[in-house]
Amino acid sequence: MSDVSTPRPAYLAEGPRVGLRPFRYEDADEFTARARESKDLHHPWLFPPDTATAYAAYARALIEDPARLGCLVCERDGGGIAGFVNINNIVRGAFECGALGYGAFAHAAGRGLMGEAVALVVRHAFGPLGLHRLEANIQPGNASSIALVRRAGFRKEGFSPAMLRVDGAWRDHERWAITAEMPLPPVGGPPR
Repeated sequence: MSDVSTPRPAYLAEGPRVGLRPFRYEDADEFTARARESKDLHHPWLFPPDTATAYAAYARALIEDPARLGCLVCERDGGGIAGFVNINNIVRGAFECGALGYGAFAHAAGRGLMGEAVALVVRHAFGPLGLHRLEANIQPGNASSIALVRRAGFRKEGFSPAMLRVDGAWRDHERWAITAEMPLPPVGGPPR
């Protein structure tokens, strides 16, 4: 789906199979097509933008808001978008923390690419970004997402009833976190 003739921006971080790069407005067609293909995979947990208008607003927030870092997960073999990992709600000062949000697209799900991407984001967050803590809030029934953060070294810190509004209702969430003092997740390795 990726047009190899279109130059890609440099990666913020690279692993053996994926690279992380910033969102661009020019990615709208590929991103929204992948989001539409992945509706069944994402429902009821996640609703990435699937129209050009929705993508423009989403990308603008990730590009322009200094309290957010948006990363497209791109396969190094061909550059196609496999998913995304964002750090939202970055708070500086005494907290130095951000909230992780992520999603794989259907064609890339189950191949271990997101595990590699999350490991790269954790390293980028604790390195160049200078954060001390990353949090991931996950609905208890989202076993794949819980397994992903567990493999990345996050620890479960708690449970919050009716924490976030998702799909029209207030949903319970487990709170997972990793701090800079904890062992960093390995990057790469065999596909799961």
